[in-house]
Amino acid sequence: MARLVEIVAGVMALAVVGLGPRANAQTQPTPSGNAAHGRELYLATGCFECHGRNGQGGAFNGPAPALAHTEMGFEAFKEQLRQPANDMPAYAAAVMSDQDVADVLAFVHALPGPRSPADIAIFKD
Repeated sequence: MARLVEIVAGVMALAVVGLGPRANAQTQPTPSGNAAHGRELYLATGCFECHGRNGQGGAFNGPAPALAHTEMGFEAFKEQLRQPANDMPAYAAAVMSDQDVADVLAFVHALPGPRSPADIAIFKD
C-alpha cells in the first residue's frame, strides 16, 4: 500500500512538472486596454459595419452578435478575432496587435449593454 502511494505521488508530481511550463507558456498576461483607442480601431477596422456603432449587433451578412458590454474575456475575444466563426473576417496579428485587441475589448466592455424593458418608459405603464 505504501508503495502504491509513492507511485501515485510520483505520477502526480510528474504531471504537475510536465504541465507547469506548458501552462505558463500559454498564459500570457492580458494587456490593459485603452477604450478610447479601442473605439477608434472599432470604427477604423469596420467592426461597426456588422456589430453596429454601439455594439448592438446587426444582420448585414447574417446575424452579428451584440458586443456591447460583452462578458467575453481577452483570450476568447482574441481567438474570435484571429480565427472567426461564420462570415467575420480574420484580423491577423499583423493587422491588429494583441494590444489593439485589448483596446477594442476595453471599448466594447465599456459600452452599455441592452437595457431592461423595466427601464424603458413605454413599458412602465
